[in-house]
This record gives sequence, C-alpha cells and structure tokens, in this order.
Amino acid sequence: MKPPLFVYLDDTPGEIRGIIRDEVGDQYFLTQFENEIPQHRLGARSVGRVRRIEPNLKGAFIDLGEEAGEDAFLPSHGGQRLHEGEKVEVEVVSERREMKGVTLKLLGKGEGEPRLLAPGPTVAEWLERLAPGVEPIGGVRAILAGWDALREADGQPFIGGDVSVTVERTNALIAVDIDYRPPPGRRASPQDRLEANRKGLVRAAQTIRLRSLGGLVAIDLVGGGQDGNAVLKAARAAFGTDPAIAYGPVNRFGVLMIAVPWRFRPLAERLYRHPGVHSYWPQRAAVEVTRRLRHALLSDTTTARVTARCPQAVAELAAPLVARLGPRAHLKADDSLRASEHVIETE
Repeated sequence: MKPPLFVYLDDTPGEIRGIIRDEVGDQYFLTQFENEIPQHRLGARSVGRVRRIEPNLKGAFIDLGEEAGEDAFLPSHGGQRLHEGEKVEVEVVSERREMKGVTLKLLGKGEGEPRLLAPGPTVAEWLERLAPGVEPIGGVRAILAGWDALREADGQPFIGGDVSVTVERTNALIAVDIDYRPPPGRRASPQDRLEANRKGLVRAAQTIRLRSLGGLVAIDLVGGGQDGNAVLKAARAAFGTDPAIAYGPVNRFGVLMIAVPWRFRPLAERLYRHPGVHSYWPQRAAVEVTRRLRHALLSDTTTARVTARCPQAVAELAAPLVARLGPRAHLKADDSLRASEHVIETE
C-alpha cells in the first residue's frame, strides 16, 4: 500500500469507524461497536482454559470466560501438547467469520480463571499502527469518508479506460477477474497486458483489504504467456510484503494464486446481519440514526433542535446513544417507517 494521504476517525456513539485513504482510494475500513465482545477482537490477550482437544482439526477449543460466550480455536503447531483443563495465555489472530469462530495463537502457560488480560487495539490505535504519524480527521469529514468507503466497498472496482476488475468472494476462495480491452484497431502487446495486470492487481488488493477479506485468492490475469517474475513483482507491490502472505507462481492457465491471512472479521459480516442482502437489524439501525443526527448537528450548529424519526424498536435502542449527542438532538418514534428508514428534521 502507498503512503496514506488521509486518515479519518468517526467517533459516533455506538460505533467508531476508521478509514485510511491513499491516491488509489480507500484502503482500510475499520469499525468497532460498543457492544462487541472484547475477548474476540483482533489482538486481544486472555487466559483461557482448554475445554476439549480436537485431533481431527489439529487444535483445541479454548474457553475464554463466561463473558466471551463461544469458545475460540487454538491450532496446534510444532508438536505442542495440551490437555483438557489446562490454563493457557492466548492472543486473537483472526476474528470470527461465517461458521468459523475466533482463532488464537498460544503465548504460554496461563494462571487463574479464564479472563481478559488486555483488549485488542482500538480503532484509533489501529490507525496509528497502519498510518503512523498521520493525524486523523474527525467530524463531518470523517462521517462522509465512512459513507464513501462503504459505497466503494459495496461496488465492484472499476479502473476505467480499458481495464476492469471483478472481485467475488465464494465459500472456497476469492475470485478475481482482470479484463483488458485494447482500443479499437490496436492489438495488445505483452507490455500492454502486463500494465493491465499491474493496474488490476492494485485494485484487487485494495478491494480485498477494504472488505477485510482473506484466504485463497485466485486471480485470472489478462492474456497467456505471462512474464511470471514481472507479475509476481507487481503482485507483491500491490498486496504488500507481509510475510504471512504467500505468493504462488502463475500457472499455465494464466491464474495467479495468493494466500492472504484472515485477520479482521469481513466488513459485510461486521456491518450487516445478513451480508448477502445488506439488511439492517435494530441495533445497527440505531447506530446509523445516531450517526445521521450527529452529521446534521455538526453540519448546522445554529439550529436549536434536530430530530430523527425512526421506528419504535430502533428509537428505543438509539435513545441512550442520541442522549450523548447533547440537548439539540432528539428522537421521535414513527412506525410508518421501515427498520432501515429514518427522517432527519430541523426546527
């Protein structure tokens, strides 16, 4: 990733968002809800108890404490041997996704009851790690940056001109298709195809990073007879030098395989209860109503009263969040609106 141009921090009651943007576009969308389980956040350290060993899965399920709810999975490495009931100190290396729970790494022996030792980094701390020294922008600009980043994450990356990129997540892998259509009357040269692949790889890496995706990535490159070394160099420049990323050679079908580590929970799963249809549930809608109100308040500091109308179920959840916005912010229940709908009114 190129050095960031802008870093945004949207500190709205109920959810904090962080966005990192460079000249290519939005690269990271980090989000943290207040009601998240801290033991499940990336980087969180806990003392856990080995609940059961699963030889077929080559690992063990770890109880992180009553507040953590479901157990997390600790893969076995290097011949390490655990036994049921043993206390261990662990760290979250991958947040939950779909049917897979939190994944841990072993730090050493643990003492005492299962409990949280240290939460994972906050959104602000992640921004500092990923873009050191860049001061985050807040307020209205941060709220707008979050909405823009969501639209970019939801759409397909399109470079324009003669190159387009499609990124689709399946149950098995992430499929990337890079297409190149030379100008009329011009035949694509090897250099044209390499440049198209270079641009496509940059956009593919950006999209995968922005959506917080990981796993096996299959990239259908433009044309056959690729210069494998040149393509791998372009891929490393696009996806980065993280030692956890594995790059395979370009195969005879013109497909490049890359393995990207899972870390954050996929953005669509974090923001939507049913990612396939991007449906809202009341808690998520309550946070968004609060954000819309906050945007209105920050955009117009002279209006004495700003009211959000939303369904009763959403209003009940949003009320304590909206109260933190100050005396100018108000809510009104309106069950003529659907769960994802709200109206902002000024007086």
